[in-house]
Amino acid sequence: MAVFGLRVTVLIALLVCGTVPADDAMAPPSKLSALLGSQADPEFARALQPRKFSFPEDHGPHPEFRNEWWYVTGNLDDDDGRRFGFELTVFRFSLAPTAPDSESAWRSNQVYLAHLAVTDADGEDFYVAQRFSRGALGLAGADSSPFRVWIGDWEFSAQQGSDAWQLRADDSAVGIEFELAPLKQPVLNGIDGLSQKSAAPGNASYYYSITRLQTTGTLRIGEQTFEVSGLSWLDREWSTSALAADQVGWDWFALQLDDGSELMFYGLRSADGDRDANSAGTFTGPSGAATHLHAKDVEVDVLEHWESPAGGIYPAKWLLRVPSLELALTVVPVLNDQELFTTVRYWEGAVDVRGTRHQLPIRGRGYVELTGYARESAPGDSQ
Repeated sequence: MAVFGLRVTVLIALLVCGTVPADDAMAPPSKLSALLGSQADPEFARALQPRKFSFPEDHGPHPEFRNEWWYVTGNLDDDDGRRFGFELTVFRFSLAPTAPDSESAWRSNQVYLAHLAVTDADGEDFYVAQRFSRGALGLAGADSSPFRVWIGDWEFSAQQGSDAWQLRADDSAVGIEFELAPLKQPVLNGIDGLSQKSAAPGNASYYYSITRLQTTGTLRIGEQTFEVSGLSWLDREWSTSALAADQVGWDWFALQLDDGSELMFYGLRSADGDRDANSAGTFTGPSGAATHLHAKDVEVDVLEHWESPAGGIYPAKWLLRVPSLELALTVVPVLNDQELFTTVRYWEGAVDVRGTRHQLPIRGRGYVELTGYARESAPGDSQ
């Protein structure tokens, strides 16, 4: 669910675009509920009812909504079996429903942010990089035809008429250059793609996934380059408001199983620690047929925890059960420390999966995202 997964320090982005006075720079960071909550300009569109999706057009931007993201995670190996995980996400955030009335080409109502993370499982290292920019002067942007989303030279793109995506991102410590070919059609999450996140009308997103993409390319760590292959997962969401004021975080699972099926589930957490009734998921069978899962359909038990040196205690091992599917899965991070220190601090990491389906052994890999667990331990650290 990605950052529906992002707790952005919005003022940094606002200052990049020059749309707030510098005096406001000392204001506290926005809370998650403020960023993705219902208090948005009424001129923005809202996700109120199911819509007809059209591909590849819906891979592109939806500027009438306040925020959206393109989010890919994957588990890859090189020819020698060295294991890697990766995440590349680009976020678009509108500061206002329309572009500013200004003669300056630098002015924009669009902010773009991107996160790149690489897990080197064998080396027991985790690398993170980020970028952010205004959507002006070609510095960042999103196009539908041909599809392209970019911040500088970090980009998602596809050639006209092709289902395959190219991903490219390069930083001083790590870099990736991949081609992703879908092995299944897009899956609509929620009710026909309308994913309700809280009880209030409009607190919802339009949400689809491509749950299995064959991935090949190169991954760089320092001066070492690895030829890698494996599977990736795409999540796409756009909305104007999603969260209620009492929702403080979520646990998101995207699991690819070796029988050709996939399980996605997000558990929304309320301030009292309970799981919100609007938590939901999707099970995608080997044929691509999707089954919507309600909160009550999925049982999640936390088996272990990991304490961040920077403050905060995260779940670090889980047992997921879906009784209606006769599915029971134990999920374990490949590294406990896969915590991202960006404009927001959260946990996003590669995991291994073992369990049973219909009482037969099953294995897999996936990604988990955890937000709302970080706690301040030093001045300047933001959640």
